Amino acid sequence: MTRMRALTAIFAAIIFSHMLYAQEDTTLEAQLQAIAQTHHGHVTLFAHDLKSGKTAAMNADTPAPTASVIKLTVLFEALKQIQEGKAHFDDRLTLTKENQVEGSGVFMFFDTPQTFTLKDVLTMMVIVSDNTATNLAIDHLGLKNIDDRIQWLGLKNTWLYKKVSLPPVGPMPADQKQFGLGKTTAREMAEVMERFATCNLNAPGNVAKPTADDEKLCDAAMHMLKNQFYRNSIPRYLETLDSTEGESKIANKTGALDKVRNDVGVVFAKNGPVIISMFTYENEDESWTPDNQAEVLMAKLAHTIVDRWE
Repeated sequence: MTRMRALTAIFAAIIFSHMLYAQEDTTLEAQLQAIAQTHHGHVTLFAHDLKSGKTAAMNADTPAPTASVIKLTVLFEALKQIQEGKAHFDDRLTLTKENQVEGSGVFMFFDTPQTFTLKDVLTMMVIVSDNTATNLAIDHLGLKNIDDRIQWLGLKNTWLYKKVSLPPVGPMPADQKQFGLGKTTAREMAEVMERFATCNLNAPGNVAKPTADDEKLCDAAMHMLKNQFYRNSIPRYLETLDSTEGESKIANKTGALDKVRNDVGVVFAKNGPVIISMFTYENEDESWTPDNQAEVLMAKLAHTIVDRWE
């Protein structure tokens, strides 16, 4: 009986501890709200400390335009198709003049035709947010497959409507014109980033540990995200976390339009990984400079989150 009481007490303590740390950090949320109130535009945010379970949210379930952040769902579908044997990193994709589009990236400047591997294309899609590379990946993986995977993940307010810099094809949901390329929420895109950070390629509810092959896929994706070129938001005040000149301890994916600035990432802080997902839209500042108001705002929010949870 004594042993049973002891085990019961330990179990109760564990449950209480989990309940304690799973609560939203209201003090942090108040700090974030105060910072966001200075912004001339809309701000949504969700953050999750993976070690303690603490969260912070601000309009986290409000749908927002994704801009290039939606490319995370393309990357996730690529990993799943490779895991399932339907695609391979060394698949050959052909760049032609017809599939070159304007916007971010460098593939639009290349002479054609040229052939690249799927891994090359995904790398360019992530590290320089290459629009042409993104469309090559979408063509190879299938737009419907990507959206089916989004539903498979259980995401209710996330959608990739079309290829980048091209008009939509076929019947579209009524809200496509409002959101453009894609829509999501801060909470839902945080879930996608958390899957990369924890190497969770399982179906929802499946808690099996990643296999060695899964780990290789996740390592490849994280290598791309850690070398992502645009560093003006989440990493701006946090790159000092890096102790060497090697790979960054911040993996992220940005998205930008004239009135939109977004950043979703994982910060590998001293106390453990922290997921930060931020979306700003209808912004007054439409400048394309490193000191765009929304870029600086997100940098301040990220610094406040990590500082609080460190």
